[in-house]
Parts: sequence; structure tokens; C-alpha cells
Amino acid sequence: MTDRSADAIAAAEALGLTFEVTRHGPVRSLEEAATARGVPPAAVIKTLVVRLSDDDFRLVLVPGDREISWPKLRALLGVSRLSMPPADVARDVTGYERGTITPLGSTHPWPVVADEHLAGTVSIGGGAHGVALSVGAGDLVRALDAVVADVTDPVG
Repeated sequence: MTDRSADAIAAAEALGLTFEVTRHGPVRSLEEAATARGVPPAAVIKTLVVRLSDDDFRLVLVPGDREISWPKLRALLGVSRLSMPPADVARDVTGYERGTITPLGSTHPWPVVADEHLAGTVSIGGGAHGVALSVGAGDLVRALDAVVADVTDPVG
């Protein structure tokens, strides 16, 4: 496993973000990550890689208590088909392995879609297992020039 937390932190600094780094041990679920980071599950942001075509991807920021709504995301992106790439492809196109993916320091600046339910202080992956950055949701969205839209549904 590669620790690219220095890249994610450097990217956050380069974007002028004010953030706090949290380092914790291994976690097996989003709920464990929230507890380890001292935030509610909704504040844990999942960065999901979505493939539009063989060489076109988006990074989607999803609150921990929500899941992608494929119909909403397809409508937003104007496509009839989307998929999540295999783990090796996600790593190849971001430089991060699953569980550590973040738009901060990604090896390619893929466009970012942020669900409109991101709010307050959020905890986003920091480029390595057990590393997260806490940052204001609005600041993160602005710094990433993310498209904000309703692209999720509540989990369950």
C-alpha cells in the first residue's frame, strides 16, 4: 500500500485550503472511520471514481450517509451509461488506491461533482489509509471548482 498523504496535503495547501489532518488506525467501515475522526457519518466524504468512457472519468464526492443515485448522476452528466471502474483502473487514473482516493493530489485533474448535501466541516480522504483532512465543505467545493448537484439518495 502506498502512502500518498504528503501529495494530498500539498495539494490542499496549494489550493489555499484551511484544513486539519487526522491520522488514525485501520478502520473497516464508514462508521468506524467517522468514530476515529470524531465526526458524524454524514461528514465523512467518499470520493468515488465514475467512468463515462475508456478515458473519461469524474470524481464524485458523496456524504457518508448517502449513496450515488445513478439516474440523477447520468442526467447531470448527460450520458445514458456510467460505471465504476475496477480497483486497478481507479488507481491508474487517480494515483490512489480504493479507500484512499481523493481529488486532492490526484495524478489527473478529473472534473469533480459534489453532492449538494455536503455541508459544514467534512472529512475527506487524505491519500493513505487512516489519513483524512477536515475542511469546510464550501471551501473544498470552491477550491476544486466542483459542480454541485443533487446526485445522491439516502443510504437504504
